[in-house]
Formats: sequence, structure tokens, C-alpha cells
Amino acid sequence: MKRLLLAAAVLVVPGLFAVAGQAQDTVKIGLIMAYSGQFADPTTQIDDGIKLYLKQHGGMIGGKKVELIRKDVGGINPPVAKRLAQELVTRDNVDILAGFALTPNALAAADVSAEAKKFMVVMNAATAIITTKSPYMARVSFTIPQLNQTLGTWAEQHGLKNAYIMVTDYGPGIDAEAAFQKGFKAAGGSIVGAVRMAVQSPDFSAYIQRAKDLGPQGIFIMIPGGAQPGAFGKALAERGIDPRKIEVLGQAEITDEHALASMGDVAIGIITAGHYDYNLHSQRNAEFVKAYTADFKRNPDFFSVGGYDGMHLIDLALQKTGGKTDAESLINAAKGANWDSPRGKMSIDPETRDVVQTVYIRKVEKVDGRLVNVEIDAIPDVKDPFKAAMKQ
Repeated sequence: MKRLLLAAAVLVVPGLFAVAGQAQDTVKIGLIMAYSGQFADPTTQIDDGIKLYLKQHGGMIGGKKVELIRKDVGGINPPVAKRLAQELVTRDNVDILAGFALTPNALAAADVSAEAKKFMVVMNAATAIITTKSPYMARVSFTIPQLNQTLGTWAEQHGLKNAYIMVTDYGPGIDAEAAFQKGFKAAGGSIVGAVRMAVQSPDFSAYIQRAKDLGPQGIFIMIPGGAQPGAFGKALAERGIDPRKIEVLGQAEITDEHALASMGDVAIGIITAGHYDYNLHSQRNAEFVKAYTADFKRNPDFFSVGGYDGMHLIDLALQKTGGKTDAESLINAAKGANWDSPRGKMSIDPETRDVVQTVYIRKVEKVDGRLVNVEIDAIPDVKDPFKAAMKQ
């Protein structure tokens, strides 16, 4: 019996040590995103950015192998996002929560990050308050005020004196309305009218006609990406609005590659604020676009660079902690992190844990027969103005 017990111990103990070694050498990252439903394509772009970063680094970050555990929230569903985050923490024992294309889901998971003390990296969701909901969260994408308040200030400084505002009646649209107004009015501009439109299938023609009747110098628009920019462009053409004569301004989504394809030449002249476009002229971006298109047969977008930079931040944080994965160590390492991204120089504000980056002002032009966003200005080192105002 003694010999049998000794033999069993010899067999079991090496196995236990192997498991412990594997745990030490592997970092588990739980990704919560809409892998199905109407937001599946943005999720695919984020996921592809993650895949590319890992491929370029041999599947290792911070000296550790990476295990990704993907959870499909299906769309905007905060209760499911919270449940999935809880499962990732308690059942799958993940070290890090990441992903989050959509604000409501990020807010729900933030509660779990705070309670369970898990490092959380937001790769897209852009409502300003998100990072205030967990002290262990950092964001690598953008904030709605960061783009739109900057755009409002820029527009007035470049000759626009009055504007009409059209936004979708949901959180990001309302945030964009407030941000653009704040920047525009503080610079000296005036708002001649504003409207909030239904989330589903709004009648853009009626809203654009109302704007046309008021005769503003410019129209600020904030609508979801996907099918709506094409419908908006069609309504502009039907109502005789030419963005080369009446300034049409908005956030990057209204003139992304897919939107331009659906709008056609009516998009020429539209001005947007964004933090990334595959046409950005830099060696770093050219290398990124080449690698991304080779692997995924499409151009990257701001979702893609969010996933890519999210993994870069995790990599830098793990390197700085020497592989430690507790939330306190990782968030302290993330604060102040800076690197050269395909979008340009970027960093994490050590006070707010939010992204600091260049905001690009772009105008749609036809170049060599295709519609592209041409950079006409760049404002470097922009922090989230919402949090800056909170500190005042």
C-alpha cells in the first residue's frame, strides 16, 4: 500500500507543477463583444486587430502566452454583458477583461471590473463617463467629446459662424450634440436649431428640409454607422444640399469607407473629425495597412486600430509589471503609457486613464477616381474635454 501511494504521488505532483507553470506563463483575456447581430462587423474589425497584433508578436505579450476567451453579447444588452463578465472572472479565471464595442455593455462590465478588481481595456465604446465607473479601466479608442468638441472649436475658428444640429436620439448622439455645441459656442459660433432623430429608420429628408429652410452656414450630424450614412447622403441629394456650399460636419463614422461607397459623390466636401483612417500618411500606418489587408482582405478602420492598440497597451503593462496580472499592478503600469500607433503618437492619461491622441480634421475629396478622407488639419495631444471640465 505504501508503494502504491508513493507511486501515485510521483504521478500526481508533476502534473500539478505543470498546471501551475502553465498558469504562470499564460495570460487569460476575456473578450466581450457582439460577435453576432447588427454590430458583428465592427466586432470582427476589433477582433482582427487583436489577431494581427498577436501574430506580429508570436502569440506572446509581456513575455506570456495569450489565451483569448470570446463571449458573444449579441448586441446592446447590458444584463448579458454583466453576466458574461462575471462568468469570465469566476468560471474562466481570466486576468483581464477587454473588447467592448458598445457603451451600455462597457458600463455593465465596469461594475464587475471594479468589484472583482480586474484590469479592463475598452477598445471602442466612446461615451465619456465609461472610465469613471471602474478604477481598473483604461480606454484606447476615443471619446465623443474628444472628437466633437474639438470639431466645434475648429469649425468656428475656420469661418463657420452658425450651424444646425441633427443627432440620433441615443447616448452617443446626445453626447455629440452637447460636445459640438460647447466647442462651437465657446469659440463664438451660434446654433440656429437642433433636432434629435429616431434611432431606427429616421426620415432624414424631413429633417434636412427643416435645416435648409433655416439657411444655416453648416449642419452638424451624428448618426450611427452602417446603413444610415447612405440614407443621409441620399436625402442630402434629394433636398439639394451640396456639402461644397453648405458645410456638413460630423464624426468619423459618417464618411468611413463603407459610408462613402454608399453615398457616392454627394459626400464630397463633408468634413469630419476622427482619430484614425487607413489613408493616414505615415510609415507606421502604411506597414499596418499592408499587414492587415494581407491577412483580412479589407482595409482597417478605427475599430481595427482599437483592437490592435488595446493589445499593445496590455503588452506594455505586462512588460512593466514583469508579468504580474493583478489589477492594481496593471492599471498603474497603464497610466502614462505611450507608444507609436498606426494612428500616430498616443498615450494614456495617468489621471483619467483615458486616451490622449491627435484629432484629425478630414474633408472628403475624390482622389484618383475614388472618394477618400483627406487630412486638412491635425490637433495633437487632445485629452477628453469632458473629464478636463469635471476637474475645474
